[in-house]
Amino acid sequence: MRVDVGPLGGKLLEVGVVISELIFLDFKVFPLLLLFCVTTFFSPPTLRQLCHSSHTEFSVSVWLQHEDRPSGERHDIHLPSKLFCSKCGNKTGHVTFSFKFSFCDLQKDEAFTTAFQLRFHGSQLAEDEIYQMAETCHYTAWACREIICDHNYMEASECRANSFLNKRPIDAGFRMTTITFFTPAEKVMKVIDAQRSGHGIANTPKRLVLRSPKTSPETYTQNVAGVPMLVVKTSTVFEKKWLVTRIDAAAACPIQEGSVFFTADTITWYLPRRIDPLISFGQPKLLEVYMGIDGQRLDAAEIEARWYSLTVTDTYIISVIPIGAVGGYYKSHVQDGQYHISYTVEPMIEMFWTEDATHEGTRYKVFFPITTPLLPRPPQVTDPERVFKLELGYFCPDVALVNITFPSEVLSVTECRARGINVLEHMSPNSSYKVFTLEVPFTDPVVQQTSQEGATVYSLHLVFGLVVLDDFAPFSHAAYVQATLENIVPPSVSGGCDYQNFYILVKYGTQGLNFQTAVGKQILTQSLAQQYGFAENGTHFSFVVPFFDPAVELSSIKSRLDVTLRNLETNTIIKEFSVACNFISSLTECFPNGTMTALAVKLESVPGLNPSQLTLRDPTCGPTYSDERYAYFVFTGNSCGTTRKFLPNMMMYENEISLPDELGAKRASNSEEPEYELKVSCYYDINTTYAVAFQPRQRRNEPYAENAKGQLQVAMRLALDDSYSVFHRVEDYPITKYLQQPLYFEVELLTPASPEVSVELENCWATLDQDRTSRPRWNLIINGCANPVDQYQVIFHPVWTDARVQYPSHFKRFEIKMFAFAQDQEDLSRQLFVHCDVMICDARNPLGGVCNGQCMNPDNGNKGIRLHIIKWLLFFFARCSPSNFNHVSLGPIRIS
Repeated sequence: MRVDVGPLGGKLLEVGVVISELIFLDFKVFPLLLLFCVTTFFSPPTLRQLCHSSHTEFSVSVWLQHEDRPSGERHDIHLPSKLFCSKCGNKTGHVTFSFKFSFCDLQKDEAFTTAFQLRFHGSQLAEDEIYQMAETCHYTAWACREIICDHNYMEASECRANSFLNKRPIDAGFRMTTITFFTPAEKVMKVIDAQRSGHGIANTPKRLVLRSPKTSPETYTQNVAGVPMLVVKTSTVFEKKWLVTRIDAAAACPIQEGSVFFTADTITWYLPRRIDPLISFGQPKLLEVYMGIDGQRLDAAEIEARWYSLTVTDTYIISVIPIGAVGGYYKSHVQDGQYHISYTVEPMIEMFWTEDATHEGTRYKVFFPITTPLLPRPPQVTDPERVFKLELGYFCPDVALVNITFPSEVLSVTECRARGINVLEHMSPNSSYKVFTLEVPFTDPVVQQTSQEGATVYSLHLVFGLVVLDDFAPFSHAAYVQATLENIVPPSVSGGCDYQNFYILVKYGTQGLNFQTAVGKQILTQSLAQQYGFAENGTHFSFVVPFFDPAVELSSIKSRLDVTLRNLETNTIIKEFSVACNFISSLTECFPNGTMTALAVKLESVPGLNPSQLTLRDPTCGPTYSDERYAYFVFTGNSCGTTRKFLPNMMMYENEISLPDELGAKRASNSEEPEYELKVSCYYDINTTYAVAFQPRQRRNEPYAENAKGQLQVAMRLALDDSYSVFHRVEDYPITKYLQQPLYFEVELLTPASPEVSVELENCWATLDQDRTSRPRWNLIINGCANPVDQYQVIFHPVWTDARVQYPSHFKRFEIKMFAFAQDQEDLSRQLFVHCDVMICDARNPLGGVCNGQCMNPDNGNKGIRLHIIKWLLFFFARCSPSNFNHVSLGPIRIS
C-alpha cells in the first residue's frame, strides 16, 4: 500500500505495509486519518506500536514547523490553520495519527506479524527518510464467536462449521462463492462483489471473518430493549465440487442516539444485556463483563479511582462516566460567536456469554466514542482579590531574579511559571529601571488559609532571590502579604425520587433568596409553588413534583426533572440540576392466562404523536386507556394480530404498537418526525411442570361431527369505471373498447355469504379463443401478483364496505389496459378472452400462498379450493367502418 499525503516542506509521506502470514486486510474500512500542516521537519517522528487482543495499533507523532501554502496548490489531505499548528508555541505543530489492522492467521490463528514502513520523499536537495515499524502479536484465547464494534465498522469472527462436516475445520478445497445479506430482506452477492463494495470477508481453516462498514447499505437498524442498534446478518456459502456448506455471521452495534443520556455532570450509557440479533438458540448466560477506556480494560480499583461506575441489571449494562473524568479530553468550539466546549471519551464494554442450547461462547466488544453536546463556557474574568499581585523594583538592568523561596519550597522562575505562578520582568514605563511582577493565585499550595467568622484570611510569606550579573553577587528581599475575603456560598440544589414523586431541596447560600427558580421550562410562581407543596424556613425551601407533571421529561427508560437557578438581575444561570429516575411501571407485563399488557409512552423525538391513535397489529385493537402522555393496551396471545414463535424450551408471543397505515402515511407526509413503533414480547416456558388434581367422570354422550353440503358460486363482471358502481350487462356483449382504454374487472364470491371465507385471484390471463388452454396466451396475474414483464401491469383496487359490499373479503377488483395480440406487423387481433383461476380461502386460518393476501408471497404453494372463471369479452379498436366489428355472445361461468 502506498499513501501520498501531500507535500510536507519538500517531502512526501509514503506508508508501506508488509504483512506476514495474513489473509484478511481490508483497507477500505480502516480509520486512517492524517491531519498535517504544510511543514518542514526539524525532528524525527515518534513511532509506537501496541498489540491488542485481535489487532495491532500503530501510532506516529510528528513535530512540524509551519510554512505558508502556495496559492492554488491542491492536496488530498486536510490542512489545519496556522493557529492549529502554533498551539505548542513558536509556530510549531504536533501531529499524531494511528491506524489498526485486524485479521486471521493463515495456519493456527495464534500469532501474526505486521511490518510498517514510513517513507518521507525528499526533494532534489534532500534524500528520502525511511522509518521501519514491525510487531509480532499473539492472539488471546479465541471464543467460538468474536464480535467487535469499532468507530466506523462492525466485525464478526465465527468458528462454527456445518454439521455436515461434523464440526471439523473447512479444508482448503472449499472456497467462498456467495454471501447473503439479510437487510432484513435477503440480498445475495458474490463474495468478490461484496469485497468491492467495502466488506471485508476472509476465512482460515478454523474461522470466518466478516467486517462491514457501519454506513453500508447492507446494514439495518433494530430496536433492542429500547436501544437502537446497527445490525448486519450474513450467510456465506462454501463450495467444493458437489459439496456445499454455509456459515452464518452477524454483528450488532449500538448507536449513540437513544443509548446515551447526558446530565450536567455525567454520561450514562445503556447497552442491552441480551442482544437479540446475536442470540441463536435458547437463553444466553452472561459470564463476564469488563469496562475499559481507549481499548484497555480497567480493574475495579481503577474504575473506582476514576469515579466511573459499571452496573449490570436484568435488562441493561449501565456505564456512568463523570464529565471531565480521567480518560477523556475537552475540545473548544465557537458557536454563534460564543465559546463552548465538548468532552469526548471512548469507553469500552466487553462481554462474554454462552447459550444454553449450544454451550458455545460469544465474546462481544464495543469501542464506543461518546461526545457530549456543546456546553457553553463564557470566559470569566479572574477576581483580582483572589490573586496576590506583587511588584518588586526598581532595579538597574544588571539585576536578575533567580528564585523565590516559599515556606514549603524553593522554586526557580521557570518552575513558578510551570505551576501557574506568573513571573514577569519588564522596564518601568516612567523610567529605565527594571521591575519584577508576581501573581500568585489564592488556590496555590504556597498560600496559607485561616478561617474567621464569615471570612477567610489568605497570607503569603516569600523571599525573592536576586543576583547582580556583573559580579554574580546574590542578595534577597523578604515580603509578606495578607488578604481577608468574605465567605460567599452559592445556592445549591439536591433531590431524589420514589415511585410517585420527585423531591427537590434548594439551599439559599450566604446571599439569601436572591435568585429565580425554574422547574423544567416553567418559572416557579406562587401558584405553581402552592401546587407543588412549597415549604420554606429561611435557609432553604423544598417542593414535590408528581411523576407525570408536565415539567417532567418522560422517556421509555428514564424520567428526568430539571431545576435551574438564575440571577434576578442578569438572568445568568447560577446553578443547573437534574435528577433522573427509573420509569414507575413495567412497559410490558405477561400473565399466566395469556393476557398481555403494554404501556406505549410518548417520546421526546415524536412530540406530535397522539397516543390515543396507536393500535396493535390489528388496527381495530386500540388502547384501553390513553392520555397525552401514554397509551395502555390489554390483549391476549390469540388476538389483535399477535404472532407465536417456538423457541427452545419456550414460546414467544409478539405484537407491535404503531399508528395505522393510513394515519402513519398521512403523518409522514406532513411531518419529519420518525415513525413510532414499540415491539411487545412475552416468553412462556414450554416444559414447566405444575401439579394438578382432577376427578374423572363418565362422559354423558359420544362426540360426533355433522356432515353437510354447500355451494360455491363466483361471478366476474366488467365495470364502466373505477367506482365499480355500474357494470356491463350480459346482453351488452360483445363490447367495443379502444387500445389503452382502462378495463375494470370485479370478481365476487356470491355464495356462501359468510365472513369466514375470502376470495383471492391466483392467475389471470388473456387468449384469442374462448378455450382457456388455447395459444397464444398473455399472463396478467401470476400467483396473485401482476406479471412483472408486462409493460402495463395490472392495478389492484381496494374494496371497502358500502351498500352493495357487505364483506370486502368476498370481492377482488383489478384494472388492465386494453390491448390486442399482434398476429403479424400489419394485422391486429380483433377479440380477447380473459380467464381467471380463483382461490376460496378460510379467512380465519390462511394456509399460505395467495390465501395470505393478494401478492403476499408468490413463491409459496396454495392450499384452498380452486375455481376457474372465464368471461368472454370482445374488444376491438374500430379504425375503419362498422363492418370491422365481430360480434360474439357471452359464454357461461364454468367451475372446474
